[in-house]
Amino acid sequence: MPSTPPTATAPATLPSASATTPPARRRRRTWPLVTASALLAALGGYTLWTHEHPVRLTASVEIKADPEQVWGVLTDFSAYPQWNPFMTSAEITSDDGRLRPGATMRNQLRQPSGTSTFDPEVLVARPGRELRWLGKLGPGWLVDGEHRFVIERAGPGTVRLTQSESFSGVLVPIAESKLRAETLPQFRAMNEALKKRVENTRH
Repeated sequence: MPSTPPTATAPATLPSASATTPPARRRRRTWPLVTASALLAALGGYTLWTHEHPVRLTASVEIKADPEQVWGVLTDFSAYPQWNPFMTSAEITSDDGRLRPGATMRNQLRQPSGTSTFDPEVLVARPGRELRWLGKLGPGWLVDGEHRFVIERAGPGTVRLTQSESFSGVLVPIAESKLRAETLPQFRAMNEALKKRVENTRH
């Protein structure tokens, strides 16, 4: 009789890693990823919210002068150490040394809590009308400060200088009370000192 061929047997299938991993261990592995994703989403939402809801500080003063005279004192940075109680030093650090959009600066601020230095970029420089720059702390999402000086005619022989800053970033809500308690009074002090210097220079 002819011999019967051997019956083929299917190779044994090894269980998958997921089948052998206990459910509790799988949950422990995925939990850090879920937590990190949730934290990143929350941080992103908070960062967006702080930029959409900036903290604004504003202080104005009226000066008996022409807009050009106020602009001349405001942009004479080399004289700041002589009269400015807030911005004790300011200089243009761009190679061409011109005050223009895109120029970079180095400014030193004095406040009750201490002195700080930052390097803003000029956004607007319209002689006799507006000077504006943007400064950043860290990578830009921690604290952004857009500082602005606006000069407007307020009457015959009188102009109104408005100094303001819009702060945004994740650290701003934490520092808001300090900004209002320390920085805003320094805005007013600088405005009054500038007013005095301009009006005394006219005589």
